[in-house]
Amino acid sequence: MKNSTYFITGTSTDVGKTVVSAAIVEALHADYWKPIQAGELDYCDTKKVKNLISNKKSEFYDNAFSLKIPMSPHAAAEIDNVSIDMKKIKRPKTKNNIVIEGAGGLLVPLNDKKTILDLIQPNDKVIVVSRHYLGSINHTLLTLSLLKEKGLETALVFSGNEHKTTEDIIKKMTGVTILGRIEEEPYFDKNVVKEYANKLKPELLKL
Repeated sequence: MKNSTYFITGTSTDVGKTVVSAAIVEALHADYWKPIQAGELDYCDTKKVKNLISNKKSEFYDNAFSLKIPMSPHAAAEIDNVSIDMKKIKRPKTKNNIVIEGAGGLLVPLNDKKTILDLIQPNDKVIVVSRHYLGSINHTLLTLSLLKEKGLETALVFSGNEHKTTEDIIKKMTGVTILGRIEEEPYFDKNVVKEYANKLKPELLKL
């Protein structure tokens, strides 16, 4: 079975991409890579995912860029007096499935010309994390429309409490594959993530 790359993006920041990434890493015993980390360097997303999985197979790769300030990468890089050169963002070489977690949404700028979207390659399986908030329908539809325009294979994970009218209209208007939901939990630990990994795995294997 050919190994795959799963690129995790979101409709906005703080929608649950890291927990979804952890669940997919655990479900597939996949490797994990966050190309650009902006802020929280003491407890970055790579460390969070590592602490949320149970399997011993997954490998974790260093960020291509580790920026100090929790801002859009282009702005955080300017404060750190560095330039995000796309040539320095090289995917890890692995024979395993790999989960790549983006920063914010698709059109978050990396520099004056490139965005997170430019990190996605044609054969990637893109998983969009959508969380309900005022404006999330618009953000979700715009995200899915852009990915469809680019011809990218796409699926959706809902994050947080169910909001039926929002979710129904997204399903009806896009026909996107829904992998499942990560509920609003009081906390996330290895056991909780493993439960979600088991729930997501059947649909992941169909992609």
